[in-house]
Amino acid sequence: MKNILKSTILFLCLAFTISSCYTNTHIVGEGAQSGVKVEKKQWYALWGLVPIGSEPDTKAMAGKDDYTITTTHTFVDLLITSFTSLVTITVKTVEIQK
Repeated sequence: MKNILKSTILFLCLAFTISSCYTNTHIVGEGAQSGVKVEKKQWYALWGLVPIGSEPDTKAMAGKDDYTITTTHTFVDLLITSFTSLVTITVKTVEIQK
């Protein structure tokens, strides 16, 4: 019984502390044509509720009407967040492929 309780507590602790990587992709117009990539980090406070600084202007980053936006929470972002989450700061990456 004790082993099951310990295993359950360990599993719950890991489930709440380990977040996964995710990717959201949005195709604008015909999508990426040239393969050129522009990347910018996006920082948030209060666990993602309040943006720090300005949000990336994807239209200005792309510079044209056909592009693909990919928003990811990568492993590197997870490492950064693991240190800064103590002060409630999180980060994600916004990539524009022209």
